[in-house]
Amino acid sequence: MNFKHPIILALLITFFTYSINTFAQGYRIKTIVVDAGHGGKKPGASGSFSKEKDISLKVALKLGAKIKEAMPDVKIIYTRTKDVDVDLYRRAEIANQANADLFVSIHCNSMPPGNKHIKGVETLVAGSHRLKEQDAAIRENADIKLEKNYKSKYDGYDPNNPATFILLSLLKNAFRDKSIKFAKMVQNSYTSRDERLSRGVKEQGVLVLQRCGMPAVLTEVGFISNKDEEKYINSESGQNEIASSILAAIKTYKKNVEVQ
Repeated sequence: MNFKHPIILALLITFFTYSINTFAQGYRIKTIVVDAGHGGKKPGASGSFSKEKDISLKVALKLGAKIKEAMPDVKIIYTRTKDVDVDLYRRAEIANQANADLFVSIHCNSMPPGNKHIKGVETLVAGSHRLKEQDAAIRENADIKLEKNYKSKYDGYDPNNPATFILLSLLKNAFRDKSIKFAKMVQNSYTSRDERLSRGVKEQGVLVLQRCGMPAVLTEVGFISNKDEEKYINSESGQNEIASSILAAIKTYKKNVEVQ
């Protein structure tokens, strides 16, 4: 194995930095990206009187403010703070370029007519059947750590190189495990704090999650197609409860991954 190859060296740096940071004394979560789903010309799902893009933005801003207040040392980055369309690739890119420790995407669920009685919360993680899509994000993060002109090094990347394959697999599995653990914490927080109906943690091939080179989840905060839940997720009290529950999960996750 050619460990002097720029890509392999960069992956080694990324993997061992991630491993050391995760388990070493004094590691701290420094950056969290809060992503408000949809926006601009992409409204997302629609209810009887509201749109997903507006709810996700309000919850995202409330969540960011609560994190900042509770954890002033943690940097909060929003993918959007107003009603604009941000490309899915760009959302992940924002998180990757910031070397974020956690990515949280806020969305609303919806059902077609005939199923509008369905309600509850669920949190998604990247589907294992599409984990290969995370390779580019991890490689890009690795290259950024190594040198500024990282894009010129892609020509030398060999996906069949055993060392590269092993390192990518290790990183993806580490991110996946932490994503699932955090998603479960979010769901537990919803049910224990707000007595919401849990639809569990699910794996889906969500593009924005597949492109994130860090633990990442997409949480569906309620069904906009359900009359009662639409009122709840549009209300000030409901949005504050949702943001507080996600914050509680972040606190638990942070405590678990930071070695005291």
